[in-house]
Amino acid sequence: MLETIQETERYLRSKLTTIPNVAIILGTGLGDLVHDILIEKEIPYHDIPNFPLSTVEGHSGKLIFGKLGGKPVLAMQGRFHYYEGYKMSEVTFPVRVFQALGIKYLFVSNAAGGMNKSFEIGDIMLIEDHINLFPEHPLRGKNYNELGTRFPDMSNAYDKALRRMVIEIAKENDIKLQYGVYVGTQGPTFETPAEYNYFRIIGGDAVGMSTVPEVIVANHAGMKVLAFSIITDLGILGRIVEVTHEDVQEAAKIAQPKMAFLMRRVIEKLDI
Repeated sequence: MLETIQETERYLRSKLTTIPNVAIILGTGLGDLVHDILIEKEIPYHDIPNFPLSTVEGHSGKLIFGKLGGKPVLAMQGRFHYYEGYKMSEVTFPVRVFQALGIKYLFVSNAAGGMNKSFEIGDIMLIEDHINLFPEHPLRGKNYNELGTRFPDMSNAYDKALRRMVIEIAKENDIKLQYGVYVGTQGPTFETPAEYNYFRIIGGDAVGMSTVPEVIVANHAGMKVLAFSIITDLGILGRIVEVTHEDVQEAAKIAQPKMAFLMRRVIEKLDI
């Protein structure tokens, strides 16, 4: 595993003029955020040694290098999901490569179903915590001390200082922001009404099929994490309607400019 990570790291170092401190993972329908990046290089996933390929519509499958908020960033335009058939080590492989490159901050976005009664389609939820319901843990198996401790702490999985920064920026710019707990499930089916209700009862505000594995590995790697959910459909009893992947993509595109603004302003403020 270590050799595989190092091989991919060497390839990317040979392609990049600067190694950023920030990496961004863009979720379903949120790939257009790259238009806010002053792009210097685009690398298709199929050109990167050992990288999986994104198979889901709305995930382009490119690693973008450029500047956002005046700072160098790497952005994944398309991520990998457990439901695609990938192992957790493959889903989270890019985060391990980011770690090897020395990246300190990981920004994550996703499209999610909202269970909180105060949520509306198009809301941006700042993720405060998560509930992991994936059937496989991304740290299961042999632990490599070079990558992190055997039993990592998760009490600040979503960095408090970064969240405070987002809240301040949102208030200054009159951007509506929701807050809550993200429930991570394996998918690929959307949730039944009973499942939505169950996830709400156990403390969830939004549910999706990504993010949690990457955030766990990023914390294992010592990165500071900031994450957003775009509420693209509602799992609130009495307000549940049939939803398609296309619906999710369209709803995400409408909300993403505000999320991109928040990310850009946070990056501008980082002392890196």
